[in-house]
Amino acid sequence: MDIARISRQDKDLLDRVREVGAATASATLAHMGLRNCFLTGPLCFSPGRVVAGPAVTLQCMPKREDLLDEGEYADVEAQLHRHVLYQVEEGDVVVVDARGDMTSGIFGDMMMTYFKGRKGAGVVIDGCIRDWGRVQKLDLALWIRGVTPNYHAQTNIMPFAVNVPVACGGVTVVPGDIIVADDDGAVCVPVALAEEMVEKAHKDHGWEEFSREKLLAGESLKRYYPLHKDAEPEYREWLVRTGQEPE
Repeated sequence: MDIARISRQDKDLLDRVREVGAATASATLAHMGLRNCFLTGPLCFSPGRVVAGPAVTLQCMPKREDLLDEGEYADVEAQLHRHVLYQVEEGDVVVVDARGDMTSGIFGDMMMTYFKGRKGAGVVIDGCIRDWGRVQKLDLALWIRGVTPNYHAQTNIMPFAVNVPVACGGVTVVPGDIIVADDDGAVCVPVALAEEMVEKAHKDHGWEEFSREKLLAGESLKRYYPLHKDAEPEYREWLVRTGQEPE
């Protein structure tokens, strides 16, 4: 089976994208002209987790019985949901276009146990998994639509291709794109724009911690969010005082 290999970015870039987070990444990409980068549908099932890693993709299609050997164990090596996991390296994010289907569980306990052993960073599925009682004990970073008792091709869909562009949550995800995901959801960051996004995010949103302190203290919303130009000297003084900028 000929499956394309993905290109992986250096850890420093991934760490910087992770620090930006999903909400700021989404807003920054929108300001850069990319308004459809949030994967709508998959929800955070692992509160407090933040991941950023290259996308390894699985595409599902509506089931056609002549193209699929029926049965969960009929021909296991023909099952592409296994082969996408074979591609996983440490830090990768598996992204599955499951067509928003709420009946088929793309992965279950055993597959997710293998994924954890491969040291993948997270899984984003526009659909469901099964064996939730066992899977949640694995403490994985998951963004999914829900859970089901059914196996991956039991009902309406079938795995069709690995490491091809997919439409997950209404977003085009190209293999190797950087997925950043946290409590707000998952966002696709095109690799070619990742450096620019990080730089612009720090420039456009670096003042937010300062403003957050001011707002918590009951200060003016008009002055501190967004940061008014008259408050910029205060912000620069704050940067020096907190050691984020030399005197």
